[in-house]
Amino acid sequence: MRLEGKVAMVTGAASGIGRATSLTLAREGAAVMCADINIEGAQETADAIAADGGTAAAVELNVTDEEAVQAALTATVEQLGALHILVNDAGISGRMHEYHDVIDVNLNGVYYCMKYGAALIEQHGGGSIVSLSSIMGLVGGSAPGYTASKHGVLGLTRNYALMYGGRGVRVNCVNPGYIETPMTEFMLSDDARREDAVGLHPIGRLGRPEDVANAILFLASEDASFVTGVALPVDGGYTAQ
Repeated sequence: MRLEGKVAMVTGAASGIGRATSLTLAREGAAVMCADINIEGAQETADAIAADGGTAAAVELNVTDEEAVQAALTATVEQLGALHILVNDAGISGRMHEYHDVIDVNLNGVYYCMKYGAALIEQHGGGSIVSLSSIMGLVGGSAPGYTASKHGVLGLTRNYALMYGGRGVRVNCVNPGYIETPMTEFMLSDDARREDAVGLHPIGRLGRPEDVANAILFLASEDASFVTGVALPVDGGYTAQ
């Protein structure tokens, strides 16, 4: 198992990519703190990990609250013994929320997690941070707040990769295309919209949460020991066009 003996915290762990990532990291041996503002969903993810023979705990976390971020990271160390991997998945859609709310969750929340998480990972011998950007972090889009936030995640990723490059902490992000999750349901609500979305991806289908989780696993593991500051598209060819 690639992550045996490692401890991870995953934000946005209640559903979608966050849940898939939590389960994937646990199957590779990591103990996982499942963090989410939806504590019931986070606990369900932790319970699923435990039912599969893994180790997990859950914590309620609003990533826009800087003190709550610190508390969740501290709880991870206290309950699971260390912190080696941080996955910043918590996010909201730009079309469903106001600009400032999107920036607060998608960008400021990632910043708070990086700010305190990187230092903790360094203290525990090094590891990896992987954040969720988006294809809209590489190109323009129709939702200004979402696009700005996801470009910002890429900027934070590169900045922290340089800050911690010689300190044992690798920092990368993934840029998913259209993934079938609860957050994208409104964009895929009828057959015509779904067909249009599929047509944006040369590979010929929409992504699954597990597609992104497997990319995060690679970046979190020692298989990516010489990889930092990278934005990895997981987009079925969307950004190749």
